[in-house]
Amino acid sequence: MRNNMLKRTDAAVTRWMAKNGLLLLRISIGVVFFWFGILKFFPGLSPATDIATRTIETLTLGIISGKVALVLLAALEVVIGAALISGVFLKATLLLLLFQMIGTVTPVFLFPSEVFTQIPYAPTLEGQYIIKNIIIVSAAFVLWAANDGAGRGAVDGSDKGLNQDRA
Repeated sequence: MRNNMLKRTDAAVTRWMAKNGLLLLRISIGVVFFWFGILKFFPGLSPATDIATRTIETLTLGIISGKVALVLLAALEVVIGAALISGVFLKATLLLLLFQMIGTVTPVFLFPSEVFTQIPYAPTLEGQYIIKNIIIVSAAFVLWAANDGAGRGAVDGSDKGLNQDRA
């Protein structure tokens, strides 16, 4: 009897996760982007400010200065976050996210001594901040694959084929 109750509970939890997991993934990534983007609008609140502005200045050969770079990056992250939270323009938003992630990883190559205490296996706190973005990129791939191109599909639960209850 107890084993049967555990199996039913497991099945119910699994169905709930299958139904809501992609939506929660999209919204949670959106919250992270929105939150981190907002922080960049306020001097001294984001721990990524220095390395982010120097990266953008380096990549643009100094054309975009630190303050402008930070405002542009903050705006980009807030837009990505808001779009993920709301679920609008998902594929375009995921393209922006992947573009932003390319910029995020470049300090590994531009400033390796700031990203690692022992290159290439012992990251600094900033390095860990960058490396964890592998998860965000992988999640973006999942969200892209689950979307039908019109902002619908498994991501919002409207794809009945992928979200039917499995008894």
